[in-house]
Formats: sequence, structure tokens, C-alpha cells
Amino acid sequence: MEYARLGKTGLKVSRICLGCMTYGVPRAGKLKPGSHAWTLSEEESQAFFRQALDLGINFFDTANIYAGGVSEEVLGRFLKTHTRREAVVIATKVHGVMRDEPNGSGLSRKSIFYEIDQSLRRLQTDYVDLYQIHRLDHETPIEETLEALHDLVKEGKVRYIGASSMYAWQFAKALYSADLHGWTRFVSMQNHYNLLYREEEREMLGLCQAEDIAVLPWSPLARGRLTRPWKSEATKRFETDQFGKSMYSQTEAADRPVIDRLSQLAERRGEPLAQVALAWLLGKPAVVSPIVGANKPHHLEDANAALSLLLTPDEIAMLEAPYAPHPVLGFS
Repeated sequence: MEYARLGKTGLKVSRICLGCMTYGVPRAGKLKPGSHAWTLSEEESQAFFRQALDLGINFFDTANIYAGGVSEEVLGRFLKTHTRREAVVIATKVHGVMRDEPNGSGLSRKSIFYEIDQSLRRLQTDYVDLYQIHRLDHETPIEETLEALHDLVKEGKVRYIGASSMYAWQFAKALYSADLHGWTRFVSMQNHYNLLYREEEREMLGLCQAEDIAVLPWSPLARGRLTRPWKSEATKRFETDQFGKSMYSQTEAADRPVIDRLSQLAERRGEPLAQVALAWLLGKPAVVSPIVGANKPHHLEDANAALSLLLTPDEIAMLEAPYAPHPVLGFS
């Protein structure tokens, strides 16, 4: 495993991060809001947590909304039992709807202060290494959100703060506001970025490079679309992933040439498509650690192998040539 600093911080994270949205069906087996048809039980999830540690992955990303908090619970129980707290980097997120009431979501000071305590309880830890805003809260001033996050850092409940999908101008405003008031700055950007969706290259990646912000792409394999030839196999997740369908179904005509080109290169090199797609992403400036989900053992094996797969400039150009502009996706 390779490790890199998280932006301009001194914190070192594995160059593959295990995304934990897939984990967290309660023992009774009943899905909670924020769960999916492919969500794994706690017993099934443990094999992937163990595999991650065995591969040298020290970076785990979850969110309060995943499985209604159960993802944080199963991750917390496993890490507390099987490793030392100081040996791992735990990231979680806040914003989504946790309760059906006026203050049951969002990024107000009230919500942030309540939700961090709930996340810490579920994760069985007294601090989170990286606390991220899952999306922007358009009803709360960014200054209120930033000051609340800054206070959590000063209280010791949070070590670093990060952001997720938004426009570059919004992120620039947040960074400027933090500097203006002397508050803690965002050190990372978790955004939607992969071979099928490269709109982040227009503004966001340049901003992150200039400000030394760590980029942590979510959906680095386009929710499985970059792991197999065009519509060659229908997985349970592919069939039931309504969010994925809402993002990619409208761009299928533009996406097929990219997937075909990826398939050609993978066949030529004798490597799985996932490894080639991740190798392309890992070679991009500012990209520190893609958030990789796994529900089969080879998923993490492919991700780890991608670190050693170096693409030539001609191969990179070959993969990128078919790309066509896309509508902005993933901000909601």
C-alpha cells in the first residue's frame, strides 16, 4: 500500500480509501433509510474491513446517513475490536436527513453539534479524523457552518474538516471565508470524478491543486460501469441502484465510447477494467485517495493492484479522447 499526505496536512492516508456505504444492515435484517438492496450485513461486512487492514488500508469513509447510522456502528465495532484507534483514519459526513423533523438534517450549528456526538457514539471513538459536509446546505449561511466545524476542531472532537460535491466558486467562497475569520479550513474535497464524469476538471481540480486540497473521488468506477464491458453483465447493484441510474442513464450515448475504449486497453494490457480505470484516476494531480466500495474480495484487490499499474501518455490520451461534456451531476 502507498500512503500520501491529506492535502497540506501532516496526516498520512492510504491511497485507497474503503467506502462504507455498502455496509450496515441491522442484525434483524430490515433495511433502514440510507440502505440499499446490496447493503451487506455486519457479519458480511467484517470480511471487507479485515481485508482492508490486511492490504494496508488505514482510511475508512462513512457517513451518518449510511444505513441510518448503522454503517458507522458496524465500522466502529470492528475497528475498536481489531485495531488501535491511532492506527486508522476515520472519516464520516454530516448533512443528510436523519430524522423527520425541522432540525433533523442540514448544516446548522444545532445540527452539526448534535450529529457529531451521535456519530462519535456510533463509531465508539472520542474523535473523528476527517469530518466532512456531505453536501451544501443552501438554507444555512456557510459562515455558520464553518464556525461550528471550527469549534468542533478546537474541542478536540474533530481533527480535520472536508467538503463534498459543490461548484468550485462555492468551495472557493468557503475557503476564503475560513481564512477571513481565522477558522479551520477544509483540507479535502470528496467529489464525483471518474473516466465517465470529468466535469470536475474544468474548475474544481485546478482550485484544489492551487490550494493544496486533497481530492477524494467518490464513485471512482462510476458505480460499477467501469468494471465491465458495455452492458455485459447485470449485477444486483446495477439493477437496483436508482441514484446511479438517475446520474448515468441520461449520458449513455456519450459513455459507451469511453467504456469501449477502456475495454480495448484493458484487453490489450491483460488487466481488469477496474484496475485500468483506477490507475487513470490515481495518476491525476490532486487525487489522493479514491473512495472504493467493495462487496466482493477482488474489488479491493483490484484497487490495490491499480497503484502499481502505470499508464503511458499515449494510453491516457487513448482513454480520454472519446469523452464528451456532461451535465453537472452529483451535487444534490
